[in-house]
Amino acid sequence: MTEGLLPSPAATGTRYDVFHTDCPARDMVDHVTSRWGIWVLISLRGNDLRFYELRESIQGVSEKMLSQTLRALVGDGLVRRHVEPTNPPQVTYGLTEFGHEVSEPLTELFDRITDRLSLLGLRRPTDDRTTAARATAGRAPAGADALS
Repeated sequence: MTEGLLPSPAATGTRYDVFHTDCPARDMVDHVTSRWGIWVLISLRGNDLRFYELRESIQGVSEKMLSQTLRALVGDGLVRRHVEPTNPPQVTYGLTEFGHEVSEPLTELFDRITDRLSLLGLRRPTDDRTTAARATAGRAPAGADALS
C-alpha cells in the first residue's frame, strides 16, 4: 500500500501567488522549506529509507517532528509511504517523481553552500555564550563572594 497525493493537472496558464495567504501552493512551500522538510527531501534523494534510517541520517530531529514532517510531505505528494503488511509493519519512505523535481534545486543549493564553506575554510561557528559557559564551569558566579 502506497500513500501520497497524486497531482492533478492544473488549468493551462494557472499561476499561484505564494505571497497571498489563501494560495494553495503556500502550504507546500512551507512544508518543503520547513526546518526538517529540506533535510528529509535531501536524505531521500539517494534511496528509499525506513523511518529509523531517516531519523539516524538527520541528526537532531525528534521522532515527533520527523513524523509530522513526513505526514505533511506525503500529503503534498512529495514523499511516498510504502507499508509492507508484515508483523510489525515495515514502512519505507521515498521520493515521488514530483519530490525528485522539488528536491533537486535544494540539493544544488546545499552543495553550493558546502562547496563555498570548504573553499573559505570555514568551520562551524561557536556560540560565544557556550564557550564562556564552558570556560567558567565550576567557578562561582561573579559577585558571589560579596553575597556570602
